[in-house]
Amino acid sequence: MELKEKAFKSVSRKNHPGDTVVDIGGGVKIGGENFTVIAGPCSVESEAQIVEIAKSVKKSGAHALRGGAFKPRSSPYAFQGLKALGMEYLLEAKSITGLPIVTEIMNIAHIGLFADVDVIQVGARNMQNFELLKELGRLDKPILLKRGLANTVQEFLMSAEYIMSEGNGKVILCERGIRTFEGVTRNTLDLSCIPLIKEATHLPVIVDPSHATGIARLVAPMSYASVASGADGLIIEVHNDPENALCDGDQSILPSEFETVSRKIKDIAGLFGKVY
Repeated sequence: MELKEKAFKSVSRKNHPGDTVVDIGGGVKIGGENFTVIAGPCSVESEAQIVEIAKSVKKSGAHALRGGAFKPRSSPYAFQGLKALGMEYLLEAKSITGLPIVTEIMNIAHIGLFADVDVIQVGARNMQNFELLKELGRLDKPILLKRGLANTVQEFLMSAEYIMSEGNGKVILCERGIRTFEGVTRNTLDLSCIPLIKEATHLPVIVDPSHATGIARLVAPMSYASVASGADGLIIEVHNDPENALCDGDQSILPSEFETVSRKIKDIAGLFGKVY
């Protein structure tokens, strides 16, 4: 089934043939010939934790730091994040390491807290929160849009259109797996959508192998496969103590493992004309 490209105007490669490169600050760019890696914990748990991990992933080659201050959780009793305090800790890690920060927004009311955030992430659950998307479209700030767990590629691109239709062209797409009948992995990583999306749109596309698989030992092979599929980057969960993580420890790799993954990604990216 072909994509209905007439439905999305700003997103379409037909209307914008060249690749869009999004500058997320600190000299870090996503798209074009760049291969960009964002790394860090699922959630910010303490100042010491996020700073330690930030230092580690930067040393291993990460270009930006991820970390959740606001956490959408399936259970109301699960850790919901440190919220505003978590944002402060992220900014502290940025001031120490120089890494641009990427963190998720859940509510329009929180936009003011994201003034100093380099990239605002829209999680899978909010991919079709159209009022939030329109509001983010009025900002002059990069938006990392994750594909919904049960959404088609067409719907994914239409959500990006909501942001761009309001004037914000700094959109980064993120494939993070979709829900299928398979129960062994957390989700099913749809790498086939990467070349299709790259054909249809000029926007950069990255992959989240951590949320896609939910299994730490699968992060490395899926990261390498993502490079080969044509992705522009990765967003990987790294935790210094996964067994005691407050969120998604099973899918988080250790800093030492990230160092190995990062080194191999650099080699593979070069084979496909990407600069890491």
